[in-house]
Amino acid sequence: MLGAIAGDIIGSVYEFNNIKSTDFPLFSRKSFFTDDTILTVALADSILSGISYVKKIKEYYNLYPGSSYGYGGRFRQWAASDNSKPYNSFGNGSAMRVSPVGWAYNTPDDVLTEAERSAAVTHNHPEGIKGAQSVASAIYLARSGSSKDEIKKYIESTFSYNLSEKLDDIRPKYRFDETCQGSVPQSIIAFLESDSYEDAVRKAVSIGGDSDTIACIAGGIAEAFYGGVPGEIADRALSILDDRLRDVVLRFCKAYNCCSCHSTTTTFSLPCPLCDFR
Repeated sequence: MLGAIAGDIIGSVYEFNNIKSTDFPLFSRKSFFTDDTILTVALADSILSGISYVKKIKEYYNLYPGSSYGYGGRFRQWAASDNSKPYNSFGNGSAMRVSPVGWAYNTPDDVLTEAERSAAVTHNHPEGIKGAQSVASAIYLARSGSSKDEIKKYIESTFSYNLSEKLDDIRPKYRFDETCQGSVPQSIIAFLESDSYEDAVRKAVSIGGDSDTIACIAGGIAEAFYGGVPGEIADRALSILDDRLRDVVLRFCKAYNCCSCHSTTTTFSLPCPLCDFR
């Protein structure tokens, strides 16, 4: 889950200032967490607490309200209202917040079922559900030891996404697209072409478009596949979160063994707050 959050923060400054290159600073003083992080943490909190997705999503919107975090207009109207019925969205909001599901559930069927539940509180359109299920499934498969080829074949056969296009062909023509069908396959391709967590996020941002969400999705899968988030990136991302968000992230990672310090590639600048690993 921290991989998705770090991807969101890294991509935040490029969402409306696209860069079609992998050569850019990962963090700056303008880097911030967006709605992608807030709603990812909301789902994690729901799983930890047993409180429904809809209640936690609305709670977190009210904790972090307004337009400055990048929420979509329809979502803001829904979240601020007394209405809890879904609004048939196929936006990529269902996919960017789903990474906790990929860590918390331990069979392919359970992941599919829970990803649908997490999406359908708002994004009950078939494409909105498919986007969430594909990302959660990719994370589950990645953390379970599947190869990239196995992940690719499963996603293509189960969800009918075309993952054979190359980033070098996507990048020149790609434009801002907030739909699942127009951003989830591209995010997964960025992961498939990567050789490390950092490389996956850099490739995701380099596509352009909805950079924070594409990097969030690719980063969530890459964390699971590569065994964690590099320590310097993890440290910086955690430092940008406020205390409330950071606490949920750390409690979730401890509960579901997704602490990045279990990776042999990770060295925290301080002892890991989950297990004192250095």
